[in-house]
Amino acid sequence: MTKNKRFWLFVVLSIIIYSVVQFLISTSVLNPFYTNTLIFMIINIILAVSLHLVIGITGQFSIGHAGFLAVGAYISAIFTMKLGLPFPVALIVGGIVAALAGLVVGIPSLRLKGDYLAIATLGFAEIIRIIFLNIDYVGGAAGMQVKHLTNWSYSFICLFITVLVIVNFTNSRHGRACISVREDEIAADSMGINTTYYKVAAFAIGSFFAGVAGGLYSHNFYIIQPTNFGFLKSFDILIYVVLGGLGSLSGSVIAAVLLTVVSTFLQDYPETRMIIYSLILVIVMLYRPQGLMGTREITDYFGKWKSAKGGN
Repeated sequence: MTKNKRFWLFVVLSIIIYSVVQFLISTSVLNPFYTNTLIFMIINIILAVSLHLVIGITGQFSIGHAGFLAVGAYISAIFTMKLGLPFPVALIVGGIVAALAGLVVGIPSLRLKGDYLAIATLGFAEIIRIIFLNIDYVGGAAGMQVKHLTNWSYSFICLFITVLVIVNFTNSRHGRACISVREDEIAADSMGINTTYYKVAAFAIGSFFAGVAGGLYSHNFYIIQPTNFGFLKSFDILIYVVLGGLGSLSGSVIAAVLLTVVSTFLQDYPETRMIIYSLILVIVMLYRPQGLMGTREITDYFGKWKSAKGGN
């Protein structure tokens, strides 16, 4: 399947999915609980896809994604609640500030590798959380009240743009440079690729979309607190990427959908939910350590199916 056909297939499927779900919501077939579950699922997908660019494509082991989520959540909430700006503007500004935060942490820390980089990014996320915890302007530990402005349309449009940008970036020469950094950074550097530039660029793009997800997240609930953005939230996002398969955007999406469904429908049974959640991860890591999709995308299977059909 050519790239042009893949693009239009993606656009057509997106329009169909959006229209069907919007119709179900407008006719009250989907009640507020299921609508909120879909929105929360989309937020998790955006977070998973944005971290996929950093870990799966560029190979930088970051576990501080909740920090950028927090930046986007609080900044967008400040712009809507304190400054009275429109929600779309607040989302964009939240993403930009998160991207700037990504540059601030990325430029010095991405010179590190492996465990050292993971510790540095985790430390950054905790610093951000503590800063918001001690700022009375955003409510401090008590949290900040936020209007419910996130809906299906805003969420889906943000998801569409996120996937479109990251897929196009991955398939561009910049994306191939990031993949070369992931495969062998020393070899990429020796071939003249500015490895630091591409690592920071991928980190900033991933941070931007995490910030947009933060804006959707904060306006999907009536209050946000620093405790919502602890290190466990970073690990949740990391699990989506690892479980789906490092290097597979489709895998990150599938894992985010599956784990969101499991978490949502078992939220009344927190102990059981954590047991089942953990069992799923253990079983997958034992029997499919490369993740659900490995490094493949769903479109790869479409190509195989078409070849097999043509051969028959």
